[in-house]
Amino acid sequence: MIGAHNARLTLEAGFTTVRDVGTYRGLTDVALRDAINAGSVPGSRMFVAGAYITIPMGGGELNGVVPNEQLPADMRLGVASTADEAAAKTAFLIDQGADFIKTIATGAVLAIGTEPGEPELTEDQLRAVVTTAKARGKFVTAHAHGAVGIKSAIRAGVRSIEHASLIDDEALKMAKASGTWLVMDIYNGDYIDDVGTREKWPEEYLRKNRETTDIQRAGFTKAVKMGVKIAYGTDSGVYPHGDNAKQFAYMVRYGMTPMQAIQSATIRAAELLGKEETLGSVQPGHFADLVAVKGDPLQDIRVLENLTHVMKDGKIVR
Repeated sequence: MIGAHNARLTLEAGFTTVRDVGTYRGLTDVALRDAINAGSVPGSRMFVAGAYITIPMGGGELNGVVPNEQLPADMRLGVASTADEAAAKTAFLIDQGADFIKTIATGAVLAIGTEPGEPELTEDQLRAVVTTAKARGKFVTAHAHGAVGIKSAIRAGVRSIEHASLIDDEALKMAKASGTWLVMDIYNGDYIDDVGTREKWPEEYLRKNRETTDIQRAGFTKAVKMGVKIAYGTDSGVYPHGDNAKQFAYMVRYGMTPMQAIQSATIRAAELLGKEETLGSVQPGHFADLVAVKGDPLQDIRVLENLTHVMKDGKIVR
């Protein structure tokens, strides 16, 4: 029910299609996607991962609540210790309706007991996931903050890297050469530092956020200058759903033109999904998804934070 509420907020914020890269309670994203597609629930068009492929106690686990073995089974659908287990979990999630697969290649900022720079899934495990998914016509993305994990994921053949907070020059060159997409959530570091500090989030979270925010933004600037493929992605949910557009201003501040930032959330995002023939641009044969604003976003990108109209598939939803 919370997901349905957030789906509507996201749609009304002008994000008519989203890539939902994982959920702790497995396959709830599949159910929400299907309800939206059936017209039962208003929300963004969703492409979903089903769950996280993660090592035990890794960045994709709900650590620190109860012993992980006592968590409900649907909260551990993607936990894998070996390459064979990772492949089997991949096949299972795709069979259950996942549109793509999300792997956890390094530790996470907002996960107890993991460090962003530390590798988690091995390159062999990542490659097993990629091979299994590819055989079923699906792609794989990797949560990866640290440079070692980023390089392992690129060599394994993932389509995109999420966060890329501690990416180094070698990894940037690898991403450029391989055509791997970067999806760098450069807004929410400020939100975590501000709101997280005020609300007394765990100090571990706040420390890891401080250690990654500025480095991530420097890496983003380098990636833009190098011409690495970059798609819009926000880690929405860390901050309130519906505030997704607040990242546009950060992308412009750290190196993009306003048009590049807009394209990262439209045609480039569609290319990452492999759906550019139906999404991401205004032309015959595409979904009629449009937003309207009072002002020119090429002059002030922040006008995209306050929309006057939203159309999804030819229907006005706001």
